[in-house]
Amino acid sequence: MPQFGQITPAQAMRLIGTPDAPTILDVRVAEDIAALPRLIPTSLGISHTDIPSLDLPPGRAIVACTRGRKLSEGAAAWLRTKGWQAEVLDGGNLAWEAAGLPMIPLATLPVRGTPWVTRHRPKIDRIACPWLIRRFIDPTAPFLFVAPAEVADVADRFAAIPYDIEGVPFSHRGERCTFDALLDDFGLHTEALDRMALVIRAADTDRHDLAPQAAGLLALSVGLSRMFRDDLQQLEAGIALYDALYRWARDAHEEGHDWPAGRRE
Repeated sequence: MPQFGQITPAQAMRLIGTPDAPTILDVRVAEDIAALPRLIPTSLGISHTDIPSLDLPPGRAIVACTRGRKLSEGAAAWLRTKGWQAEVLDGGNLAWEAAGLPMIPLATLPVRGTPWVTRHRPKIDRIACPWLIRRFIDPTAPFLFVAPAEVADVADRFAAIPYDIEGVPFSHRGERCTFDALLDDFGLHTEALDRMALVIRAADTDRHDLAPQAAGLLALSVGLSRMFRDDLQQLEAGIALYDALYRWARDAHEEGHDWPAGRRE
């Protein structure tokens, strides 16, 4: 049972991936990170000594150290003096790992704020991937949409990560799409995200036999592309669409709807 000012790993995981997710601050010391070189999704690594001068607007935060003791307790207490609603992750990173929750390997994690670039006029995978990156990898990541022939050169000149084009690491792999590749490489497999991935893969590769929801996702994605000429406006609208798909995949995938009410009872 967590004490006052604490939150369990299961409770924290329910918040990550949602529009109002808290800031996750990892305050482990270097030797503890070396012993467990993985991060809770969206974590910002920061030394506990830098917490008093943290230059972020106050909000909700979850502070994680190795075991949820002195470093996270002290950091959370400091944050509260600066107007934050700060909680300590009960049991820290070790409890998160023991619960079998997803952790991102440090070796694969881009520098926070690194841009990603892909083809303009995005649909399905090219919006699903930014949703996954923003919600589970880097909430600050910018996305660049450019002419298909220029993606590789823009990536090179602007130090961006290219995705969903041929010949780059984050792209289709066999019958699996780029969303699948991100789940694989960033260690983000959960029941909900895997369920989403199947629908996205089915819609993106015209394999509606894989998931009946694919036809609806395709229709909504094509509709969004007709509503917006501006790719960034379309992205923001699409983020809300994938927020809804995630909540379906996590909480409501067994729910149906019928008329008259109760006909299937």
